[in-house]
Amino acid sequence: MTSTPYLRPRRLRATSAMRELTRETRLHPRELVLPMFVREGATQARPIASMPGVIQHDETSFRRALVAAAEAGVGGVMLFGIPSTKDARGSGADDPAGILNVATAIAVAEVGDALVVQTDLCLDEFTDHGHCGVLDAKGGVDNDATLVRYAAMALAQAEAGSHLLGLSGMMDGQVESVRTALDQAGHPETAILAYSAKYASAFYGPFRDAVDSSLTGDRRSYQIEAGNAREGLREVELDVAEGADIVMVKPAGTSLDVLAAAAAISPVPVWAYQVSGEYSMIEAAAANGWIDRDRAILESLTVIKRAGADAILTYWATEVATWLR
Repeated sequence: MTSTPYLRPRRLRATSAMRELTRETRLHPRELVLPMFVREGATQARPIASMPGVIQHDETSFRRALVAAAEAGVGGVMLFGIPSTKDARGSGADDPAGILNVATAIAVAEVGDALVVQTDLCLDEFTDHGHCGVLDAKGGVDNDATLVRYAAMALAQAEAGSHLLGLSGMMDGQVESVRTALDQAGHPETAILAYSAKYASAFYGPFRDAVDSSLTGDRRSYQIEAGNAREGLREVELDVAEGADIVMVKPAGTSLDVLAAAAAISPVPVWAYQVSGEYSMIEAAAANGWIDRDRAILESLTVIKRAGADAILTYWATEVATWLR
């Protein structure tokens, strides 16, 4: 090899125009989904201390944020309800007058023609013990009894108008159970997003503040161990076989290898959830002047898409969508 390089990859990095023209991965507003928290009985929005810039909505702020997301061109919203009362079976989850179902109806009426209204299908926000299912006599999560509750929850959400049900509980057979219930009740058009490779993660901490979680202990008996890539892919394959329309990898930033592998094998779209801890780390570091906030946000989302995500759930969805327009 001579001292003068013949191959010069830097040619394609020489100017801003050249870099833009040769960019391999681009973000688009329609590929972003905004998670939203709606609090039952709230008369004003409440900030979430561990997630600066994110709030628990009252109805007024909720409607305003929905319109802002739609106007920014965001592809969808994912709704989480925070009930005023909880019990062991999560009764509020399938109550037509429960906060999540009421919020769903509001969202569909407000912006349902502009974006995809999605709803979290899990019991953890509604149970007094904070687990994603009902408990058995020994205090463990009863998988099959939980499927009965999920089916009821699915019907309530579908009847409220949800376009896409986000099955996040990680129960065995949950996709098949919900798909069967929906079809038998006359909701074949309601789609299912399966949180397939959902890992037990320390990065969910701020989310539990956001939903006022009642959890003590952990969810390791149903969420996947962080070191298990093959197990995550098996869950993806099972959910596709059971009828999932979309599959999910979560958390996004710490599961890029699993995300890439899932994208390589999945016949359905693969999404990723940039979780609360990922959001809060960047916001905290930026607030201290340690990193460039906007660049860090865009880089974090770009690498998730580069790994194979067809869409990304992110708390920055509306803000980033306005940047990209």
